[in-house]
Amino acid sequence: MQLTRFTDFGLRVLMYLTQCRDRPAAVTIPEIAERFAVSRNHLVKVVHFMSQRGWVSTSRGKGGGMSLARPPCDYRVGDLIRELEQQGPLIDCREPPCALDGACRLAGVLAQTLNAFYDALNGYTLADLVRDPTAAAIIKLHRAA
Repeated sequence: MQLTRFTDFGLRVLMYLTQCRDRPAAVTIPEIAERFAVSRNHLVKVVHFMSQRGWVSTSRGKGGGMSLARPPCDYRVGDLIRELEQQGPLIDCREPPCALDGACRLAGVLAQTLNAFYDALNGYTLADLVRDPTAAAIIKLHRAA
C-alpha cells in the first residue's frame, strides 16, 4: 500500500506544527511549503481539509497562521491516515463487474487487513512520531524561517 501525496503533506504539516508552541511568529503555509519544498497550492488544500476536521486552528490576516488544535498526544496516526486517505475498499467487485461477486472472500479479507493496518498505526500518536531525532530536525527547519 502506498499513501497519497495528500496524506504525506498532511502528516508533514502536523509534525511541523508540533514544535511551534513557543514560537513568536505564526506558522504559515508558504513557510511550510518552502521548508519541505512542496507546492503551496497542495498545502492550501491539505490545511483546509485539516482545519475542517478540527486538527489545526487557523487565523487570517496580518500575523495569521496555523497551529495544532490539540496536544500532539491526542492525534492517533491510524485515524489521521484513514481520514487523509479517504480510501474506500481496496477492491471494487462491481466495477468492472466480477464473475465471482457474492462468492469470493477477497474483498472481506482485504477489508479486514486494511482495518488491522489502521489499528496498528493507532498504537502511535503524533507525539510518538516527533520524538528525537525528528523533533530536533523539525526545530532546525523552524530556525531557517
